[in-house]
Amino acid sequence: MIQKVLIANRGEIALRIVRACREMGIKTLAVYSEADVQSLHVQLADEAICIGGNKSADSYLRADRIISAAEIADVDAIHPGYGFLSENAKFAEQCESCNIKFIGPKSKSIKMMGDKSVAKDTVKKAGVPTVPGSDGPVESESEAVKIARKIGYPVIIKAVAGGGGRGMRIAHNDVSFAKEYHVARGEAEKAFGNGAVYIEKYIEKPRHIEFQILADSHGKTLHLGERDCSVQRRHQKLIEESPSPFLNSDLRKKMGKAAIRAAEAAEYENAGTIEFLVDAKGNYYFIEMNTRIQVEHPVTEEVTGIDLVKQQIMIANGEKLAFDQGDIKFGERHAIECRINAEDPARNFSPSPGTIGLYYAPGGLGVRVDSHAYSGYTIPPYYDSMIGKLICFGPTRKVALERAYRALSEYLIRGIKTTIPLHKAIMADPVFIEGKATTAYMEDFLGRTATDLFS
Repeated sequence: MIQKVLIANRGEIALRIVRACREMGIKTLAVYSEADVQSLHVQLADEAICIGGNKSADSYLRADRIISAAEIADVDAIHPGYGFLSENAKFAEQCESCNIKFIGPKSKSIKMMGDKSVAKDTVKKAGVPTVPGSDGPVESESEAVKIARKIGYPVIIKAVAGGGGRGMRIAHNDVSFAKEYHVARGEAEKAFGNGAVYIEKYIEKPRHIEFQILADSHGKTLHLGERDCSVQRRHQKLIEESPSPFLNSDLRKKMGKAAIRAAEAAEYENAGTIEFLVDAKGNYYFIEMNTRIQVEHPVTEEVTGIDLVKQQIMIANGEKLAFDQGDIKFGERHAIECRINAEDPARNFSPSPGTIGLYYAPGGLGVRVDSHAYSGYTIPPYYDSMIGKLICFGPTRKVALERAYRALSEYLIRGIKTTIPLHKAIMADPVFIEGKATTAYMEDFLGRTATDLFS
């Protein structure tokens, strides 16, 4: 049984894991960089060990130091959160070889679904629809052009080992393809140490919809419904909601079953997410699997009432899922999450690190804030700019939207720039209110409202 967990992460997700463990009577060890000595998760964990310098490469990405801390503190398990080493198959393998439970899937599943071309082939064999494209990585520009012409422009060039929009380029003809192909390869090599790319048909203005999966080690795999993540900028999600205002019950059932087949094909255990693109006609296509807890997991928690972090720990403990697919109800609640980033929208969303002079989080019925920020806390410049998540929920989408707008009006963070004004404007935008946002929404929204937002 897991009695002590090392949290190999920082910020709000580390704090989220501390809280789940405390409710379960499990001790926690926080590992932290020198820049994070004042972070809340360090202060609230039962123990804390500094593992290196400010930069991620000197701390949170140092598997050797994390494993050493785990052995020194005699922990039973490691929770990787999201980002950093959470989808690193080698790190999961190291944990396994050291008899430390990795609170996530087996290393073989991470490896299988981490290679996008392998993942696509795996789910395709399981009967899950995939976007038309190359059969694996393309080896040369000439081969890639032939495939692009066969699929038909526009096409998207994607890094095999990609994520976060890096190594991803769109081409509309042969001329632009030649340029974007080499740019994508260069970005992929720099970001992931792997310049391999593959080609897919570019689905214009789709919905980005993902399904939350839970799978135990006893053969039970379930889905907990979808999250609509279409509101994003440069492939980075800004707002997530559940249920999607686009899906009907029939399409939800079809996509849910497809998501389960995809997870089962990967022999998956623990929490994971199957991501789809959905076009205007309701055709859906698998794009990737995230083999970890997602930033937006609270949306699903507030809709279903299921604590996903606790479920992760219980599954790692070898326990069976205590509910069946039929026990999970959809449509009784709606939830919306706004990612609060330390960024200045008026300056092309440039990072805004610094010391918070005043921090006041909203509250009230149907409002949840997951954040490690507080008055006097200094946001370091070395990591992702997200400093919190505002999750608002209610019996209907209308109520959730009204609460989100109200809560954003109450949310006060002084001393730095944040995306709070941007989110407030989106909550009042007719296109978003009507549930018509696609992945092209933000470009259109900023074009329509930038002058009003930033004046």
